[in-house]
Amino acid sequence: MIYEKTVEAKFIERLNRFTALVEINGKKEFVHVKNTGRCKELLLPDAKVVLSDSFGSKIIRKTRYDLIAVWKENLGCVNIDSQAPNKVVQEWLLGTQTKFKKITYLKPEYTYGKSRIDFYFEQGKKKVLLEVKGCTLEIDGTGYFPDAPTERGVKHLQELAQAVKKGYECYLAFVIAMPKVQKVLPNKTTHPQFATELAMAKRAGVKVLCLPCFVSSNELRINL
Repeated sequence: MIYEKTVEAKFIERLNRFTALVEINGKKEFVHVKNTGRCKELLLPDAKVVLSDSFGSKIIRKTRYDLIAVWKENLGCVNIDSQAPNKVVQEWLLGTQTKFKKITYLKPEYTYGKSRIDFYFEQGKKKVLLEVKGCTLEIDGTGYFPDAPTERGVKHLQELAQAVKKGYECYLAFVIAMPKVQKVLPNKTTHPQFATELAMAKRAGVKVLCLPCFVSSNELRINL
């Protein structure tokens, strides 16, 4: 996926889950943060951030800019747009990638059980459920998920494990929205239950995909 218009800014502070204060060409500006996670190791004072400019949009907004990425020292540009992982996975599924061949039917945001799974698709008679998680937390070259407790993520793992028993092929896909990182591990310190449920889901037959990405200030795409 490509952002049509981006600008760079200096991060000042995060005011709440949705709003931050940045400096653009010497002028302070309130911007929308497109990630409700903590991102504490990324959104540091004076960090260089990337904003998507909505100028000209017909949608009525409170802020002109969305904060979509941040530069991390010794790593590079990290995309924190929480809507981006699903978009790049859909592009990947419908593109020339080689993991899933001959998809005959694809439905995003598929209701299964008491959850909404990101993708349901069919390959002939094979039925596949795929849940997507964006990874932006890096420690010593390894990605970790989640960066904050996620009861929703636990619920998804439980639903996928049950779906395997009913004949579905199930995947949990980590979109690694940062350069130089190839694998993702469960963040046991932040959310031990997620780590436990992930191990149980894998034993039940849920498969885990780590999807490294090409990341720049205006682009994110799965790099496989």
